[in-house]
Amino acid sequence: MKMMQIYAFDMNCVGHINHGLWTHPRDQSVRYTDLDYWTDLAMTAERGKLDGLFLADIVGVYDVYEASAATAIETGAQIPVNDPLMPISAMALVTRSLGFGVTVNTTYEPPFLLARRLSTLDHLTKGRIGWNIVTGYLDSAARSMGLERQPDHDARYDTAEEYLDVLYKLWEGSWDDDAVLRDRQAGVFADPSKVRAVRHEGRRYRMEGIHLSEPSPQRTPLLFQAGASARGQDFAGKHAECIFIASATPQAARPIVDGLRRKARDFGRGDDALRILNLLTVVVGRTEKEARDKLEDYRRHASVKASLAHYSSSIGIDLSKYGMDEPIAEMTTNANQSALAAITRQAAKPVTLRAIIDQMVLGSRMKPVVGSAEQIADHLQKWIEEAGIDGFNLARTVAPESLRDFVDLVVPVLQERGLFKADYAQGPLRQKLFGGESGRLPAAHPAAAFRKT
Repeated sequence: MKMMQIYAFDMNCVGHINHGLWTHPRDQSVRYTDLDYWTDLAMTAERGKLDGLFLADIVGVYDVYEASAATAIETGAQIPVNDPLMPISAMALVTRSLGFGVTVNTTYEPPFLLARRLSTLDHLTKGRIGWNIVTGYLDSAARSMGLERQPDHDARYDTAEEYLDVLYKLWEGSWDDDAVLRDRQAGVFADPSKVRAVRHEGRRYRMEGIHLSEPSPQRTPLLFQAGASARGQDFAGKHAECIFIASATPQAARPIVDGLRRKARDFGRGDDALRILNLLTVVVGRTEKEARDKLEDYRRHASVKASLAHYSSSIGIDLSKYGMDEPIAEMTTNANQSALAAITRQAAKPVTLRAIIDQMVLGSRMKPVVGSAEQIADHLQKWIEEAGIDGFNLARTVAPESLRDFVDLVVPVLQERGLFKADYAQGPLRQKLFGGESGRLPAAHPAAAFRKT
């Protein structure tokens, strides 16, 4: 049995995946603007030897439901939401080995400036930073950036392809490995002959400039991606190292997992190129009864309204226009293609609003896994064996209680079974997860083509 990887999944806001739980009296996510909230969370994750703390992000608001952002604002459904990069330096200071994943949207961030921001974080974390590549799916984000609407779905990925070419040139090719000398006697910090300007003339980007940061431990940060559409899977097979999926069962996940690994092989990257992680919500107790009681306690605080606002924007359909038993019509939108397909053309039978709401046990579309630590460990082990995944992205419920419960109750059981590490491996984040002699991308990755040394 392979050693699983586990990440804590969060967002710099009060309402992330399981909506409404910020109203629980023990929940502390309303402290998301306090830096010590984040440092405490990071220390808990590292105490449990979790591989990383992963921060999602959006740059718009959920305003499709009832054609208004009012429901999202009222219920705290990922609004207000703060910048995900800001807390990472502080969390890195209070930890030594925990990795960090941060979401940044390629559609709206200039690549030259993002290259410096992520290189800076890679330096400050000593090589523990990963970047989750997203192209966005909200028209509200596009309007905020001065556009009438967001570009078409596949066009966003075409832009992301060129965006990554620019970043790879900056991260991998602008500075030689031995360019920085730090020679105090000679007064030479870096050798200009080993530093070069990046030139790019493309369909969407045109730039010329020297990367402003010296080479960081990983150079290119660990690359995360979560696109589940056909175009997104092609993109992931070429570029991603860690891929997030959100399947309801191991049986549903298996063809997705096999397809992603096949795409990576098609791009010449090999069988070990990907780490695939499934989204999971866990409610654990010292006994099954305690876990069930906890679930019922949490459930009283879940918000269906917030979840419907989130889901409407995800699929680009205003669910407030449907009756409870009216089938959701198959259609094409410019939002999240995989989420839309799951309830239309991929569904075994027509999906109704009632069926969607029935899934919303804790204010999200994802039913939680509930049980004792041993039962949770059994479930995770089954996923690894039957789905062929490498690990999990754990959505929070009541924060930080849900993370502490997992660390204190489930992690020891997984460790006893040899399913989870007893301690961290050495080196930068990429080296921890994939091994090797450094934290650099392997030669088979497309970024390696832009190296000068």
